[in-house]
Amino acid sequence: MGMTMTQKILAKHAGLASVEAGQLIEAGLDLVLGNDVTTPVAIHEMEKFNKKEVFDKSKIALVMDHFTPNKDIKSAEHCKCVREFSGENEIVNFFDVGEMGIEHALLPEKGLIVAGETCIGADSHTCTYGALGAFSTGVGSTDMAAGMVTGKAWFKVPSAIKFNIVGEKAPYISGKDVILHIIGMIGVDGALYKSMEFVGEGIKNLTMDDRFTIANMAIEAGAKNGIFPVDEQTEAYMKEHSTKAYTKYEADADAVYDEEYTIDLSTLKPTVAFPHLPENTKTIDEVGDIKIDQVVIGSCTNGRISDMRIAADIIKGRHVAKGVRVIVIPGTQEVYLQMLEEGLTKAFIEAGAIVSTPTCGPCLGGHMGVMAAGERAVSTTNRNFVGRMGHVDSEVYLASPAVAAASAITGKISSPAELA
Repeated sequence: MGMTMTQKILAKHAGLASVEAGQLIEAGLDLVLGNDVTTPVAIHEMEKFNKKEVFDKSKIALVMDHFTPNKDIKSAEHCKCVREFSGENEIVNFFDVGEMGIEHALLPEKGLIVAGETCIGADSHTCTYGALGAFSTGVGSTDMAAGMVTGKAWFKVPSAIKFNIVGEKAPYISGKDVILHIIGMIGVDGALYKSMEFVGEGIKNLTMDDRFTIANMAIEAGAKNGIFPVDEQTEAYMKEHSTKAYTKYEADADAVYDEEYTIDLSTLKPTVAFPHLPENTKTIDEVGDIKIDQVVIGSCTNGRISDMRIAADIIKGRHVAKGVRVIVIPGTQEVYLQMLEEGLTKAFIEAGAIVSTPTCGPCLGGHMGVMAAGERAVSTTNRNFVGRMGHVDSEVYLASPAVAAASAITGKISSPAELA
C-alpha cells in the first residue's frame, strides 16, 4: 500500500520503512515551537518531571507574540518566565519585542523550517508550515514540554483527503478565498485528524503566501495538518530564506485517500465566513448589507507583505468610512520595514487606519482591537468563534485582505471589484 506525503515524512522520522493510517508511532522532531501563552505552561510541566534542559537549544523556537508588547502584568510575567528559561537554556531562536513577529509568519521567513521536516508547536496554527512540504501540527503544552526534553513526539498516523487544485485565479481571489471555500464545503470537522493534501496543476497558480494561508487554516477544518508538494516556487522560497538542507516527498501513485475533491480556482468568488464558524461561508454576492465597526488586516494567516500590498492598493488615495476603525498588523518586523520602504504604511495612515507592531493582538481578543457588545468586524484572521475578538455579543466576519480593505472604505462588507 502506498503512502501520502505526510505518511512518508512520519515514517522517515520514526525510522520505519512504512506507516499506515491509525498506526501509533514515535517520531523525531526537527523543531519545537512555543509562544508567550503556551510556553510558561510547558516550562512548568518540565519542572514537574524534574527536567530543566532541552534536547537541542537550536531546535526550539520561542516567540513572544500573543500579548506583546505586554498588555498587563500577567502577560509581562509570562514573557519574563520564557525570557529567563531561554537565557538559562541558551535557546538560539528566542524572539522578543523588537525582533519577534507573529510566530507562523516569522518561522518560515527566518528559514527555521523546511520541506521534509517535522515540527510541533503549542499553537493550533502550527500547521502553516505544510506550505513548505513539512509535517507540522499543533499540540498541547504538555506535549511541547516532552518534545523540548526528548526531541520526540507520539503521533497517530493520519489518513488523508486529497484536494486537486486546477485552473487559474480570477482577480481578487487569494488563498484565503480558497480555504474558506473548502471549509464551507466540508465543514469545521470535515477533515478531523486527517491530513489535507493539496495537489494538482493549479498549484502553480498559488503563490507561497496563498499556500501559507491555506495550510494555516487546515486546522479550521479539524485537520491534523495541511501539506503541499514541493515545486519550483517552494524551492525558491526556501533557498531565499534558509540554508538548511531539505527533502522533497511525493505521495505514491497508490496512496489511499478517504475522500478526493477538485477545486477549480477559476470558479471561485471572494468568500466571507459569517459568525460564528469558519464553515458559515457566503460568496460576496450573497452577503447583503452588513455594516461594520472594525477592520483587522494582518495575523499569522494574512500578515505577509503581499497581503499588505493588496490591501494598500485598494485603500491608497481613499479614506476609511466614518465610524470604522481599521487596524493593520504586519506579520513580522521585516514586513513592517518593507511596508515603510514601499510607502504602504503612509497609504494606510493617510487613509485613516492605524499600523501596529507585529502581534497577534485582536485576533484572539487579546489587545489592540478588542470589540464591545454589538460590534462587527471584518478580519483577515482565522477564527470567528463566539467572543473570539472580544464581547460574546460581537461578531467577526472572516475575509481576504482585498475584501477587508474594500469594506474599510465602504463601511460595510464589500467586493473589491466595487472600487476598481
